[in-house]
Amino acid sequence: MTDTADQTVVYVTYRGTSETRFDREYYVERHLPLVMRSWSQYGLQEIAAFFPPVQQGGTIALCECRFRDDEAVRAAFASPEVPAVMADVERFSDVRPTRSRATAL
Repeated sequence: MTDTADQTVVYVTYRGTSETRFDREYYVERHLPLVMRSWSQYGLQEIAAFFPPVQQGGTIALCECRFRDDEAVRAAFASPEVPAVMADVERFSDVRPTRSRATAL
C-alpha cells in the first residue's frame, strides 16, 4: 500500500449536462490506461474515476490522480507525453476538463 501522507492528489473534473458527450467506457478502458502509461514514469502512482449516480447538470466525471509528490506532478505535466494525453480527450468528450490539487487536512 502506498503511503498517502506525502502524495499530491490532482482532481480532473468534467462538467456538463445529461446531453454532454462523455463516453465512460472509452474513458475507463482507453484514456485512463493511456494516462497511467504516460505519467507513471514521472511519479503517477494511482488513478481512479468516479461518476455521479444521476445524470444531471454539474459534474459528470471526476478523476483522482495520486502522484508521488509535487515534483512528480510538475514533471508529468511538462512531459513530452502531454500532447497525446490531451488530444485523446476529444475521443471521449467535448468537455474541457479542469484540474485542481487537493491538500490533506
